[in-house]
Amino acid sequence: MARKSNEERLGFPRAGAKDSADVPPTIVGNPEGSTDILSYVNPTELVDLPSEGKFYPEEHPLHNQTTVEIREMTAKQEDILTSKSLIQKGVVLDRLIQSVLVDKTIKVEDLLTGDKNAILIALRISGYGAEYETQVTCPACDESNKYLFDLTNSNLTPPINLEECEDERVKGNVTASPGGHYFITVPRTGVSIEVRLLNGRDERRIVATQEMKRKKKLPENPLTEHFKTFVMSVSGVEDKVQISKFLDLMPAIDSRFLRKVYAQLTPNIDLTQEFVCENCNHEQEMEVPFTTDFFWPDA
Repeated sequence: MARKSNEERLGFPRAGAKDSADVPPTIVGNPEGSTDILSYVNPTELVDLPSEGKFYPEEHPLHNQTTVEIREMTAKQEDILTSKSLIQKGVVLDRLIQSVLVDKTIKVEDLLTGDKNAILIALRISGYGAEYETQVTCPACDESNKYLFDLTNSNLTPPINLEECEDERVKGNVTASPGGHYFITVPRTGVSIEVRLLNGRDERRIVATQEMKRKKKLPENPLTEHFKTFVMSVSGVEDKVQISKFLDLMPAIDSRFLRKVYAQLTPNIDLTQEFVCENCNHEQEMEVPFTTDFFWPDA
């Protein structure tokens, strides 16, 4: 499946190109009769949505929309990022996204996971730049490295084209439904599992459930909890109790297949980059880690 670069999809400038970042912020003098000393025009930008708007219901403002307009980060957004109460509640990034959406009818909890990620990457680049330095542990020697990633070196993975997909795990085992869901036939049990894409509300519920189990010292089950959130039916059965029992007992080979195929079906932003350990020179592709340095570079 062909991927488009950030320059093509997210609108990041080519080297040497002139864009809004080269133009100083517009500050307008005090108009006659106005009590404002200065008036700052906050720029906006369009962020391409990995989902291309294809998985939102017709009544959703992003239905079939390929972009979303956001405002650039200001001191107001930094107030949000430094709010201890929002950080403790685990809602700081959701509140950040909601504050920059130009269309206020769009609710962050309804945004698909991949679309949220694309917005966060765009905000990080416009707010603090594309260079992202963070600590990385080498998988070969376990040494900690301070490594510099370039956030513009990423790709959008749009909705998969089932007719053109050559991956054998997807080809012949996945069909799409008119409602934006997928049916995945798993290899060992041979059942057809209907899945949907996760949104912000789902993510928050999963995190809250795992946190509750941690506090009560109950066994955590992040993998099956994800399954139980995005699985809609199994062989036509929609009863949640029966689905839950099946997912708990699903053979590992089916679980792994479902997890891998679901990841391919999910439109997202791919931040896989080359990592080279400065200690042992080990090289491998690595997913850019999201640590506290991402939005708190000076923390």
